[in-house]
Amino acid sequence: MKNVDIYIEFVIFTKLYRTYSTNEVICLSYTQGAKNSKVVSCAEFKAIREKYRKDGKKVMHCHGAFDLLHPGHIAHLEEAKSVGDVLVVSVTSAPYINKGPGRPYFSDELRMKSLAALECVDHVLLAEEPAAFGILAVVQPDFYVKGAEYAKSEDDVTQNIDKEVERVRSFGGDIYFTGGEIFSSTRLINNAFSVMPPKAAEYAKSFSEKFSFNSIREIVESMKSLKILVVGDIIIDEYIFCSVQGIMSKDMGYSVRYQGEERYLGGSLAIARHLSGFSDNVTVCGVVGEEPHIHSQILNDLSRDMHLDLQFDPGFKTVVKRRFVRRHGIRNEYDKVFSINYLNEEDEKGLIDKSAFYKRLESSISDFDMVLVADFGHGLIDRTVMDIVQEKSRFVALNCQTNSSNYGMNLITKYKRADTFTLDERELRLATGNRTEDVACLIKRLMNHFKGKAGWVTLGSFGAMGIDNDFKTSSIPALTLTVQDTVGAGDAFFAISSMCAAVNAPMEVGTFLGSIAGAIAANIMGNSKAVTKVDVLKFASTMLKF
Repeated sequence: MKNVDIYIEFVIFTKLYRTYSTNEVICLSYTQGAKNSKVVSCAEFKAIREKYRKDGKKVMHCHGAFDLLHPGHIAHLEEAKSVGDVLVVSVTSAPYINKGPGRPYFSDELRMKSLAALECVDHVLLAEEPAAFGILAVVQPDFYVKGAEYAKSEDDVTQNIDKEVERVRSFGGDIYFTGGEIFSSTRLINNAFSVMPPKAAEYAKSFSEKFSFNSIREIVESMKSLKILVVGDIIIDEYIFCSVQGIMSKDMGYSVRYQGEERYLGGSLAIARHLSGFSDNVTVCGVVGEEPHIHSQILNDLSRDMHLDLQFDPGFKTVVKRRFVRRHGIRNEYDKVFSINYLNEEDEKGLIDKSAFYKRLESSISDFDMVLVADFGHGLIDRTVMDIVQEKSRFVALNCQTNSSNYGMNLITKYKRADTFTLDERELRLATGNRTEDVACLIKRLMNHFKGKAGWVTLGSFGAMGIDNDFKTSSIPALTLTVQDTVGAGDAFFAISSMCAAVNAPMEVGTFLGSIAGAIAANIMGNSKAVTKVDVLKFASTMLKF
C-alpha cells in the first residue's frame, strides 16, 4: 500500500485536472506494478535497449524537466507512446535546470516517480547533463519526441534542438513533433506555489505587462553584433577550501583544515567571459606579469572567440587574490575566513613601463562600439588611461570598485564621463560623501555628474535600482535569496546591464536582465563559470510566465 499512498498524495498535491477515487487509484497502482521498476539507470537501460532492438520494437523518447505534470504532458506522452512500442522518458537532473528561482520545485526522485506512475511510460532515466546529447546516446531512440513548440528551431532558447536531431539521426532515428494544446509547467508553478523571493513575483507580474519575452529576447540577440573592448585590472582568484577547527590555542587566530583549492580568472577577464556569451566580438586590453602558470590559465580558460590584447611586463605582478573559504554545513553557501592579496606595491607602480599599453589602447579604442572600464583600483588604470578612454571612446560603461586595499581612494567621481555606470550602495555613498540620504537621491546626483544614458546601483538582498537620462528611477527586488558566493555577482550585473544600455534598451530592461545575471552569478563559486545567454533567457522566461 505504500505505492498507493504515494500516488494519492501526488494526485492531490499537484492538482491534476481529474478527480480520482481511491478505488481507481488502487486499480491504477496495481495494474502498473511496482513503479520503481520503471526507473532505471543508464547502464541498466543499455542492456534493455539491445533487447528491444532484437525484438524489432520501436522506441520513442521524450526528454525534459517535467517539474509539474499537467494535461499537456499527459497528452504529449500518450501520443508519443501511440506511434511506437516503448516509451522512454528522461528527466533533467536538478543541478542542470536553469529556469530561475525555486526551480525545479520537485526533486529528481519525485519527478521520476510521478512519470513512472503513468501507464503509457515504460522506462524513466535521469539525465545528469544540461542538454540531451548524452542521454540520446544511451536511448538511441527510433523517434525523439518533442512538442509542437519546438517545430521552429529558431524559437528554441537553448538552440539545441537542431543538434539533438542531428544526434538522433546519427543513430538511425528521427524527430517526431506532437500536436495538441501547449501548457506551461512554469506558469502553473509560478501561480500555484511560492517559488520566488518576497516581492519578486509581484514585480515579475508587473514587468510582464510591459515587456514580453519575445521583446526581451530581441534585445538580447541585438547584443550579438556589439564590438566590445574591456579595459581593466586582470585578477586571478584563488579559493582555498577549508573547515574551521577553532581558535589557535596560543594565538588569536583561526585554525583551519585544508580541503582543496581552485583558481579562477577574475577581474576584467571574468567580465569579458560574461560578455562573450552575448557578443561575438570581445577584446580584453590590459597588462599582466610574466608568470607562466597564469599565461597558461588565461589561454586555457578563455573562450577561443575572444581576443586578447595584453602587454606582458616582467616588472608587473599579476594581481592574485587568495581567499580561504568554508562551507556552511550541508548548505551550498560559503563564508570567507580571511584573504591574502598579492598586489604591486605603490612604489613599484611608477616603475612599470605602460607606454606600449597606452599606444595600443589609443590606436584601437575608437574602433569599438563600447568600451567597458573595470577599474578595481590596483594600478592599471591611471590618469593617462582615463583620459584616453574618456576622450576617444564611442560609448563608455564604467565600474569603479571599492575594496579593502583602496577604500575611499578609488571613487567613481574621479571620472568625468560615463555613458552608463554600475556600482554598489557602499561605492555610491562614498562617491557622494553621504551615509544617510536616500539611495534614489544619491543616484540622481551621480547621474547629473555623468549625464549619461543609464546607471545602476546594486543593493544586495534588497535588489537594485536603475536610473535613465530623464532621472526616472526603477527598483527591482532581489530575484534570489539563495547565495553560494557573492564574488562576481556585481561584475555579471555590470556586464549585462551595460550591454543593455549600449543597444538602447529601456532602463527597466537593463535592471531586469542585470539582476538576473547577478542572481545566476551569486550561485556560482567565484568566477568558475560565466553567465550564459541561454541561462539568462531561461531565467527571464520563467519570471515572465504568469
